[in-house]
Amino acid sequence: MLKIELQSERLQFCSLTKKHLNQVYRLHSLPQVAQYNTIGIPKNIAVTHNVLQGKLDPSNFAEHGWVLFDQEGLFIGEMGLVLAPERFRKAEISYSIHPNCWNYGYATEAVERLIRFAFDTLQLHRIEAGVAVSNKASIRVLEKAGLQREGRHRKILPLRDGWEDNYSYGILSFD
Repeated sequence: MLKIELQSERLQFCSLTKKHLNQVYRLHSLPQVAQYNTIGIPKNIAVTHNVLQGKLDPSNFAEHGWVLFDQEGLFIGEMGLVLAPERFRKAEISYSIHPNCWNYGYATEAVERLIRFAFDTLQLHRIEAGVAVSNKASIRVLEKAGLQREGRHRKILPLRDGWEDNYSYGILSFD
């Protein structure tokens, strides 16, 4: 995708670039952030780079990543959008918020803004997200943002504590 800058009431979304890798690496290195992350704690910044490579490649129109900043310019997290083949008009979203910024509504605000962008600008039909069944905070975020639980996949997530079930969430453009 091209460089896409977004804003919400309290957040600035800046397109992910290599200059943001240290911030994202430090975020993903926090045990409480990595708890529900299928890659676990990255061993080094090269692992983070490899995971984000599709979002860093400007010629890759199927993936895009953003870093999130608050009104004072403080880094609070990252988000991603991965498009399915065009005929499906859908995408999957992901996000990680710094624990110091949990419980302030930032994740819900960011998800709602990304959904609006996907429906209004990209003209997508459907947005999806997956979440570990024990990740109660992220479940609340998705539900507050209007996504509906659509299914459960058994033992699909390789987390550091073992295999975990995953809930599938989705929202349609006319919901």
